[in-house]
Amino acid sequence: MAGRPGRVAGKVALVTGAAAGIGRAIARRLAEEGASLVIVDIDEQGLVETGRLIGAADGNAPSQAITADVTDESAVKALFAAALGQHGRIDILVNDVGGGTSGRIWEATAEDWDHVIRLNLRSAFLCTREAAAHMRAHRSGRIINLSSGAREGTPWAAYYSGNSAYSAAKAGIHGFTRGVALELAEYGVTVNAVAPGPIETERTGPGFRKIEHLEYGPIRATPLRRIGVPDDVANAVLYLASDEANYITGTTLPVAGGR
Repeated sequence: MAGRPGRVAGKVALVTGAAAGIGRAIARRLAEEGASLVIVDIDEQGLVETGRLIGAADGNAPSQAITADVTDESAVKALFAAALGQHGRIDILVNDVGGGTSGRIWEATAEDWDHVIRLNLRSAFLCTREAAAHMRAHRSGRIINLSSGAREGTPWAAYYSGNSAYSAAKAGIHGFTRGVALELAEYGVTVNAVAPGPIETERTGPGFRKIEHLEYGPIRATPLRRIGVPDDVANAVLYLASDEANYITGTTLPVAGGR
C-alpha cells in the first residue's frame, strides 16, 4: 500500500462479529486499506485480540471497540450512538454476525430455530436500520451483509447434520439485501451481500476436517477443490465497500469456489 492511498482511505467502517474468523479478517482488510474501524462483538476478549492484530500490522489500533449484543435493539441503538458520537459518520457497515445450528428438521426445536433466525436476520435488520437512517441523510454509504452458500442448501450439512434454519436465515439475508438496496438506491447508498461457501475458521475448521473425505464433504462438493480462507471473503467485502463497486447494488456475490 506504500505510495498510494488505500481503497477505503478516510472512511469509517463498522464491522460486527469482528472478534474472530471472517469478521476479524474483514476488519483487518479494511484497516489495511485505510478505513477507521469500529469493531463490534459480544466477545470482549476476541475484540481485544482483533485490535492487537490490526495494531501490529499498521501501528494503529481500531479507533473504537464496542462490546455489544447486536440482536438486542437497545444495545444496537447505543452502539451506533457511540460510534456516531466519536466519528460523526459511518460510511461502511458490515453485518457479519451469524451462525447457529438447528439439527435435522425432524429433531429441531422451535427455540433453536428462533435463535438462528434472531442471530442472523434480526442482527442484520437492527444494524442496517440504524445505519440506513444515517446514510440516507448523508446520501452515501455502503452496507454489506453476510449471506452464505447455505441459502441454497448445503450438501454436507443436509446429509450429515441438518441445519435448515441457517439456510432459511441466509436466504432471508439475500432477500433482505435486495429489498433494502431498492429502498436506498435513490439516496446513493448501496446494499450488497457476500455469500461464502466453505471457509475454514477457528470454529469451522475442525468440523471440515472430520467430513472432508466423505462423498458429500466440502472439498468434493466445491469445484475449485479447496476450502476457502477468511481473506477470500474479506477481499470481496473490500471490493463492495470501495468506490470500484459504486454501480453495484442489490447483489449477492458468491465466494464459494464455484459451488
